[in-house]
Amino acid sequence: MWITEDAEVGALRARVRRPATGPALPGLVLVDGSGNSALEDHGDWPRWLSSCGAAVLWHDKPGCGASPGNWRDQSLADRAAEALTAVRVLRDRPGVDPRRVGVIGWSQGGWVSLLAAATGAVDHVVVVSGPGMSMADQERWRIERSLVLAGLPTREALAWVDERTRRLRAGHSPAAVVADQERWRDRPWYPQVSLVYDRPERVAFFARNMDVDPVAHLAGLDLPVLALFGGADDIIPVPESVAAFAPHTAGLAVFPGADHGLFTADPAPGVPRLDQLAPGVLPLLTAFLAG
Repeated sequence: MWITEDAEVGALRARVRRPATGPALPGLVLVDGSGNSALEDHGDWPRWLSSCGAAVLWHDKPGCGASPGNWRDQSLADRAAEALTAVRVLRDRPGVDPRRVGVIGWSQGGWVSLLAAATGAVDHVVVVSGPGMSMADQERWRIERSLVLAGLPTREALAWVDERTRRLRAGHSPAAVVADQERWRDRPWYPQVSLVYDRPERVAFFARNMDVDPVAHLAGLDLPVLALFGGADDIIPVPESVAAFAPHTAGLAVFPGADHGLFTADPAPGVPRLDQLAPGVLPLLTAFLAG
């Protein structure tokens, strides 16, 4: 039997799912990826992770759901500190083994989870579709791939992407970079390179976080890390990420045909989402948590 109860992570609305009776279980704090994310956006994952033998905590991002703030003003280090606060909250809950509480991060949340483990007290890490490279490198890969798939020329477009990154790295203001980007508006590739780079606050978020190196954090960890990837992921370069994670993990799997969220099909009316989760994901998580 499980108890689901409200909690708080600082000023953020949170929820905990924990066993009502029986032995204490390991814990997992959910760390979401990019974009807006409220409690309700985690779907069935808290219940699925509980079925793997974990007590679970998940929370709003700042400015999402009923929580104050604005996640666009954060750095990945801020998000890592937030995750560490959530870990401490979960450790103190009944039914949770305080010696076995970790984080599970999706996509951008993978960077956050590794940074949290490198800077605070975390007992294990699960990374789901986390890039094995910096945000700058991953975004360049994503943009180039979108251009190729659209049949658009890449040379001039990627030259601007590289210039944009260099200028931000040199300290140019995001507002100035966005304003200068307008000179390319008539190019057919403009929508691809300006997507999520069309406003100063979005570009500022990228500038703050673009050079966080997950491999450096991985190499310094002395705790179990499980890395999971979808073989059909079109958001991150899976082979390069697998190569980066492989020397530093207790377990690693690539699920054929699975997308960035580890699903093998898009949501469909009348089809349980669990039936579309790649076979083997939950058993692997169960074994990792029991180890």
